[in-house]
This record gives sequence, C-alpha cells and structure tokens, in this order.
Amino acid sequence: MIKVLHAGCGREPLPEWIKGQETRLDINPDVSPDFVAPLYDMGDIGQYHIAYCSHVLEHMPPHQILQALSELHRVLMPGGFLIAVVPDLTGILPDNTVVYESPAGPITGLDMYYGMASMVARNPYMAHKYGFVPKTLTDFLEHTGFVVKNMSCNNHQLLATAQRPVTQ
Repeated sequence: MIKVLHAGCGREPLPEWIKGQETRLDINPDVSPDFVAPLYDMGDIGQYHIAYCSHVLEHMPPHQILQALSELHRVLMPGGFLIAVVPDLTGILPDNTVVYESPAGPITGLDMYYGMASMVARNPYMAHKYGFVPKTLTDFLEHTGFVVKNMSCNNHQLLATAQRPVTQ
C-alpha cells in the first residue's frame, strides 16, 4: 500500500489523482488531522512514499520553508516523491486587479501576495509570508536535497514534483 502524507491538509480532500493510504497533518486541530503539528517540526510521524502539500509553503517565512522541506525530505522514503503546489507570482502585481476567479471568489494580486483578505481575517494561518516563482521554488527544493523532476505553471499555480534521492 502506498502511504501518502497530506501535509497542511486543512479541510481539503486529497486529490483523486493521488492514490494511496492518506495520513493528514495540519497545524490547526480544528480540521481534525491525524497529526497536529507544524510542517517545519512534524515529529515522529512515520515514513511515506508520497508527500503532498498544496498552498501551504507560502504561509511560512523563508527559514521555516527550508525547515518544512527538510522535514518532508526526512519523512519520505528514499526514492519518495514530494508534490508541492504554490501560487505563481510570475508577472503578478500586488494590486487590486482580479487575476482569476476561484471557488472562494475573485483573487487579486494582493491576495496572491498576502493571502485572501477575507480568509486571513478569519484565520491568521492563511496569511502569505513568502512568494514563489519557478526559480525560487526550485532553489528551495534543491537546497533541501530534493531532485526536481517536473515544474509546471498553470492557472497562476506552480506544481513541482521532486524526489528524495535513493542514495545520499
């Protein structure tokens, strides 16, 4: 059975295209995760074949992003994969121009830089503390020992697939 860590799960389900036994981790106990812990200090939670984190890393300052990616590297089995999704700030200005429509409502450049204002007002964990473009995400992943296998940019999001090498 493939073991999948859904890191920073919130209330969102694991995407249907990721198959395996899901373990949910979140800093917020209100979302009923299997483990309550920050991504940058997960503790002893076992090892996984896949780690998936979507719209999580941008909520941390750079030093915690490095810690979080190091932790994800640690809990992945050798040869395991990280799938990370973050907002893509390429060409985005921090203003009130609507960039795209989301299920939560219109998303502006300011929302992409700092977090969706209405969500941040209700939940301070939703504030953005870092912004990504393909190079910054690649640099963070490589710095923490991952080998980037794929980076795609679609609908103002970056999706990176990175592997923990089999040997290090």
